[in-house]
Amino acid sequence: MAGRHTPKTVLAHLISRRDQTYSEIVAEFVELGGTITERHLRRLASGERAGTTPQTRRTLQKMFGKPVEELLAPYQPEQAATTVALVPVGGGKVATGNEMEVLDMAASRARAFALAAQTGLGNEAMEQVYDDVRHVAKAYPQRPLPEILGQLVETQDLVFALLESRQRPEHLRQLYFLGGVTGGLLAKASHDLGNPHAALTQARTAFLCADNADHHGLRAWVRGLQALVSYWAGNPHDSVRYAQLGAGYAEQANSTTSIWLPVSEARAWAALGNADAARAALERAENAWNNVQGDELDEMGGLCTFGRNRQLYYAADALAWLPGEVDTAESYSRQAVDAYTDQSHPEWAFGDAAGSQAAMAIARIAHGELDGAADALAPVLGLPAERRINGVVHSARRVHQALRQSGHAADARELQEEIEMFTRTPIQSFPR
Repeated sequence: MAGRHTPKTVLAHLISRRDQTYSEIVAEFVELGGTITERHLRRLASGERAGTTPQTRRTLQKMFGKPVEELLAPYQPEQAATTVALVPVGGGKVATGNEMEVLDMAASRARAFALAAQTGLGNEAMEQVYDDVRHVAKAYPQRPLPEILGQLVETQDLVFALLESRQRPEHLRQLYFLGGVTGGLLAKASHDLGNPHAALTQARTAFLCADNADHHGLRAWVRGLQALVSYWAGNPHDSVRYAQLGAGYAEQANSTTSIWLPVSEARAWAALGNADAARAALERAENAWNNVQGDELDEMGGLCTFGRNRQLYYAADALAWLPGEVDTAESYSRQAVDAYTDQSHPEWAFGDAAGSQAAMAIARIAHGELDGAADALAPVLGLPAERRINGVVHSARRVHQALRQSGHAADARELQEEIEMFTRTPIQSFPR
């Protein structure tokens, strides 16, 4: 039996009524087209976890005949304990929304089978885990966080579960590397939702994984994430410290982190009003391109690599702080805005595109071009709530601050009100 203790959730109660082990229920879950680990299912049943992907929610509802919200609710003994028969897999017809969803479900089932069919993680299964992490890393900068967070959490859960089981020594390093990447992505997610404490907690665990993998590029990347979180949390001194802590690792890795860290340091120095240090850091970043070779982290793509487009944005963001660099800031922001025009480009990222627009607006305000500033910020103010991540909201607030300090606030009241309305509805939560 799956368990006879007092159930914490309706799901745990329904599982306890089945004459099956958790591993057998997971196998049945896979037969219905879902993907879940036994550890994840146990945590859902115990009430420790509530986050699920849309696919997991659909499959749980098929198995138990109740909405996920009801399944994860605390169990009350007087509740009815009926279950709905499973949807037949072999001869039955599965109702789905569209053909692409069917293909996604089939791919997930194949993935789960490949991982479950081996007593020890093989090369094919290892490549599958790599693909899962790589997919999320590439999707992160381009898709709204609500669409990918469930998959990211489940991917980290899978990597940690594999690390907690017995693995070949050669696969341990790879799994620690992937654990560091997923931890870093979740640090970014926590930051994007305005929770710097959770972000830095994830980053510390990611750095531990980087140490266990003995991967200089990953160590440097995590330091870059810590610098980013600290910068947007209003702690520029910490941001400088983290960027400098990662510099030695970046130099040894010869990866694109050797550009990310100095430009991160530059905008933190600029926020502190140290123009000389900011300019020197920007120059180090440009010179670092001469030695960049790339590493396996860069090969992940997406948020795991740092390209020219992001360098332009960071430079514009840094120089926008400095009154004596208005012309240079506008030049960089114009280049960055142009670079992020093509949404099909692999480096396109909606957050960095928005930050580039905000930097341009600040530069135009410094020139007294209020209409131009409003035009520059219009695409940002048009972003839907699910894309109003923490950095985007703070960038908009910087424009509001620039208007207040410009001496033209009375002439820009409408734009200020639009910004205030925009920042009142940041991304906060999303459906389970």
